[in-house]
Amino acid sequence: MNRASGVRAWLVVYLKGVCMGSADTVPGVSGGTIAVILGIYERLIAALTALDPAFLRHLRTIRTADGRAALAADLVHADVPFLLALGAGALSAAATVATAMNVAVTQYPAPTYAFFFGLIGASAIVLYRYVEIGTPGRIIAAAIGFLLAFSITDPSLASTGTTTLPILFVAGAIAISAMILPGISGAFLLLIMGQYEYVSGIPRRVFAGLLDAFGGNMNPLVDSLVPFVVFASGAVVGLFSVAYAVRAALNSYREATFVFLVSLMIGALRLPIHEVSANVATVSPATVAVVVIPAVVGVVAVLALDYYTEDLEY
Repeated sequence: MNRASGVRAWLVVYLKGVCMGSADTVPGVSGGTIAVILGIYERLIAALTALDPAFLRHLRTIRTADGRAALAADLVHADVPFLLALGAGALSAAATVATAMNVAVTQYPAPTYAFFFGLIGASAIVLYRYVEIGTPGRIIAAAIGFLLAFSITDPSLASTGTTTLPILFVAGAIAISAMILPGISGAFLLLIMGQYEYVSGIPRRVFAGLLDAFGGNMNPLVDSLVPFVVFASGAVVGLFSVAYAVRAALNSYREATFVFLVSLMIGALRLPIHEVSANVATVSPATVAVVVIPAVVGVVAVLALDYYTEDLEY
């Protein structure tokens, strides 16, 4: 791989992280779904489960060239550069793109969710071409995946709730677990737990705390960082728990697991369908266009992403 193609490949990884991070902050769309759509889901799971605390042994020799070389070799072998590029994209999206996504969902729900419907529906159809569903076990896996996502994405489950540090820890573990499963939205589960509004405001409060800290007042920064650290700690626990479970399932029952994951995406279409129907008052040529055009754009986006990134080697 030459330098130009290498830079392009890592830029694409970063942009895929942006797509995942943007999706993860919107109730109804899973970052795991985007990872499947973009063809990096299995690599993401493999990289997460390749992280090993044994890497820390290199810290004793990091002062030497051989120690740094050994650490770098282990990190590359575990695909940490991939995780860093993907994570940088996801975090930057959470701080920037996510704001625009939330505005789109709240101000223009019908076309936005129609776009998500086209994105997810087209992806599931495309991905089903790569799996064989013709065995009883895989049919059962498909049914379980569909019913699970269909049940969890019931809009009537959304509620409000109090926020405490233990609740934030549990919410972080549950939300991040869902975020890496295609079809189940971590943001929507936060909404169900009554924590979405509070958690979605954490980045804004941390940023405001940083501004106050520059002015000499550290208290707002400390107050905003404590819930952030607690939520992030729960997220780390949930992330690796689910990642190891998915890796074990893929290693032992790869086809059935993939059928299950893609079926989660199909079941999760319940939420965008509900949101579109709830926000279209009357059926007319204008409202049909408002729904159909974004859905078509979602379908085209999936086909374009698949076509233009198929040749990349990361």
